[in-house]
Amino acid sequence: MALFEITAVLMVLTAVFSYINYRMLRLPTTIGVMFISLAVSLGMVTLGLLGVDVGQASVERILGTIDFNQALLHGMLSFLLFAGAMHIKLEDLTSQKWVITVLATVGVVASTFIVGSLTFLVLDLLNIPASFIYCLLFGALISPTDPVAVLGILKTAGVPKSLETKIAGESLFNDGIGVVVFLIILELALGEGDVNAGSVALLFLEEAVGGALLGLLIGVSAYWMLKSVDNYQVEIIITLALVMGGYALADRIHTSGPIAVVVAGLLIGNHGRAFAMSELTRDRLDNFWELIDEILNALLFMMIGLEVLLVPFTQALLVAGLLAIVIALFARLASVGGAVLVMRQFRPFSPGAIKILTWGGLRGGIAVALALSIPPVPERTTIVTITYMIVVFSIVMQGMTLGRLVNRIYPDQ
Repeated sequence: MALFEITAVLMVLTAVFSYINYRMLRLPTTIGVMFISLAVSLGMVTLGLLGVDVGQASVERILGTIDFNQALLHGMLSFLLFAGAMHIKLEDLTSQKWVITVLATVGVVASTFIVGSLTFLVLDLLNIPASFIYCLLFGALISPTDPVAVLGILKTAGVPKSLETKIAGESLFNDGIGVVVFLIILELALGEGDVNAGSVALLFLEEAVGGALLGLLIGVSAYWMLKSVDNYQVEIIITLALVMGGYALADRIHTSGPIAVVVAGLLIGNHGRAFAMSELTRDRLDNFWELIDEILNALLFMMIGLEVLLVPFTQALLVAGLLAIVIALFARLASVGGAVLVMRQFRPFSPGAIKILTWGGLRGGIAVALALSIPPVPERTTIVTITYMIVVFSIVMQGMTLGRLVNRIYPDQ
């Protein structure tokens, strides 16, 4: 099928699932769409096992032509991150900068080693062959929280403002650290390059610091362009060019596109909105990016639900995936809890902060995309399967119950 036809099929399915969710389930759009697409996928698998042909092979063939890693990491992600960053107040983020920094750095690294070590033990007990270095690689891709999933769920969870800023800020910035750790471990696993303290520091500078500087540069450039015109159509086009051009440039010069887009989004969403836009432009720009955010989120989570058709499941991998869910939650609790207990000596935290930070640390499509980017080594199938199970549990179970947890901790809010 041609690219346009594939895109058309995916959009039609997204629209139908969104309609069903709105009329019947009334769940948040992202969760509802993914829940329905997952149910449809599992229904097709079940009917296929019973000998009923419902076109599963055709759906799998269409999905097989989609490079999920490319579609998300080098397509949809830039728009979703910019839309999310635009609505975070810089002063709120600055007030929580040390907490966000610790969670996005020390927390990710600690979780990587906890997940990797425990996963290695579990897979060994289940007689699933996997080397320790690839278990660490799995830890690196599953430890960062997913900004797309997190920001989508936080809209309806009712989390206290200071805690919401911590969760959202961590999710926006920990991808840069997570990708650096992932790339370092992948190089070690493949035996490529000379990985030492110097190369690690250089990679961090290129990805994280370079991404932030690029984001500042393109953000300031777009800010001055926005300030010199008063036409919302032109200004929307400028923000689109900022997102697409900035992310493409970051890819070309091998720095972090996500961090660049987040920094640019924060600058435009704060200083740009305050000093470079009329009230009409602010209103139209907000509506435009909110619509882009909703459409792409629904499309992404629908694709995640359908991807189950391509994930190889065995009894051993199902058990491993269920245990990996527990491991990921434990690692999140240990890394976040340890960081909060230390920082609590110097600054106050909201009641139940550890519980909400743990349960609200959602994993999403970025983890699946990174898992699918692993070369065809023997461990790849295992990593893709258990990653997919954690992501589905995270979005459906944690996403659906986060609001209830918040209401239980803050009943009078």
